[in-house]
Amino acid sequence: MGVAHHSNYAVWFEVGRTDLIRKVGLSYSELESRGFLLPVVDLHCRFLSPARYDETLCIWTWVGEMRGPKITFCYEVRRASEDTLLARGETIHFWTDRNLKRLNLERKEPRLFQLLSERIFSRQTEE
Repeated sequence: MGVAHHSNYAVWFEVGRTDLIRKVGLSYSELESRGFLLPVVDLHCRFLSPARYDETLCIWTWVGEMRGPKITFCYEVRRASEDTLLARGETIHFWTDRNLKRLNLERKEPRLFQLLSERIFSRQTEE
C-alpha cells in the first residue's frame, strides 16, 4: 500500500518516550537498574494522514500528566519535510518496582520526578 503499518506508531511512541527520558538525564536501562519499571497500561493513537515509506518523521513527545504512580506521555508524529501532523496519541504508564508493585515516583525518587515534571506540556522532538 506504500504506507507505514499502524503497528509502527507504537514503536515510534516508544522511541520518543525513551529519548525524552534520556534528555532528563537517565537512560531507560538505568531506570531499570535502579529498580524502576514503566509498563504501558493504555495506548491511544489517532491517525490523521498516512506516513509513507522512506519518509523522515519527527516524533514530538512530552509528559501530559504525572500524578502518584501514573504518568501519561503525549505524542505527535509529523512528516519532517512539511511539518504535517500524521498522528497524535498518548500512552499511560505506572511506575512500578520489579514485582510490578506501583510506586509513587515523587516520594521514591524526587529528583527524577522534578526533572520529568519540567517536561509537562513541553514538546520534545526526535527524528
